[in-house]
Amino acid sequence: MSITLTDQDKSTLRTAAYGAVSLMSAAGAAGSAHKVATHGSIALASATGLVGHVLAAKSKDINLYGKSVAELADQVLPALTAAMSLLKQQDPAEADNFRSTVIVAIEAAARTHQGEPSPTMAEMARKITAALDAA
Repeated sequence: MSITLTDQDKSTLRTAAYGAVSLMSAAGAAGSAHKVATHGSIALASATGLVGHVLAAKSKDINLYGKSVAELADQVLPALTAAMSLLKQQDPAEADNFRSTVIVAIEAAARTHQGEPSPTMAEMARKITAALDAA
């Protein structure tokens, strides 16, 4: 199946994926935000298939804004659901690829801590997963 994504679709995918990493970074312990973001971003950069090409593209269309985690979540969580929905409509395999890519990224971000992720990070991962599965 051939899949065609508009520039807006690609922007939604990038905002959703990198936004998920940003949410995990915001939920991390003080002083570890950089490490969380780095590990999550490396996971996104390792994506393959159409999703990997979209996430790897040099683009300035990722506009993550907000003065609080709540404002960031208001932007990112709906973008995750929208990304899954548009991919499911065109190519369910790419939707699965996107979902697994984001899950790997948030798991990589959460593993920057010794042992279990903090309750805050675990809850943010749950919210991200719920947004992915809402489509």
